Amino acid sequence: MQHVIAAHQNEPALSSFPGLAERLAAVQGGVADAVQLAGRSADEITTIVVTKFHPASLIEALAELGVHDIGENRHQEAQAKAQELAALDLRWHFIGQVQGKKARQVRAYADVIHAVDRESLVAALASDESVIDAFVQVNLTDDPARGGVSPDGLIPLVERVLETPGLRLLGLMAVAPLGAAPRAAFAQVRELGERVQQLAPDATRLSMGMSADYADAVAEGATHLRIGSAITGNRPRER
Repeated sequence: MQHVIAAHQNEPALSSFPGLAERLAAVQGGVADAVQLAGRSADEITTIVVTKFHPASLIEALAELGVHDIGENRHQEAQAKAQELAALDLRWHFIGQVQGKKARQVRAYADVIHAVDRESLVAALASDESVIDAFVQVNLTDDPARGGVSPDGLIPLVERVLETPGLRLLGLMAVAPLGAAPRAAFAQVRELGERVQQLAPDATRLSMGMSADYADAVAEGATHLRIGSAITGNRPRER
């Protein structure tokens, strides 16, 4: 992980979340171990802390601990938090499914969109005024409700992203299928990413790996980890 915890005392946001610094340190250590085992550089890894359903004050506490990359997957919640915390040095990653009719609103506050999964969304995200970073999401299952484009449809969608103004393709995003071996799934994403790089040599990033499987993701080349409960603790009840 890119940030190192320093000693913090008498900081009101942090004091409201006992155990947060320790959980963050534990994940930092786990990522560092995975990076070393994979023979990679820590500078290649961005750890995104997923804060869905958690209050804005928890994000303030994370910022006190040096975290800058925050992930959200519900537009209304993400928009409100981004507005409330606009004074902080945060990079907002929208990791959920984006509704086409909300695409313009999402790109207004998000720095990165991780789940570009269909041509209609690509069209909705087009802009001649600004550029936003984006990942194309790949669905590794046979269930379309899981989100993402099928591997067979990946290259046409990538081509559409590349020709659309206002989008900069970073690479691929995926979630390991439930009940499957995560490392094999992440190896598949890595191989698909190598195909994409034949069209877009700069699209080298892979957004994959969560609390339970980030070590496998790092081993297969992940550059962006999306980690929630291992750092934030259990989510409050859904609102």
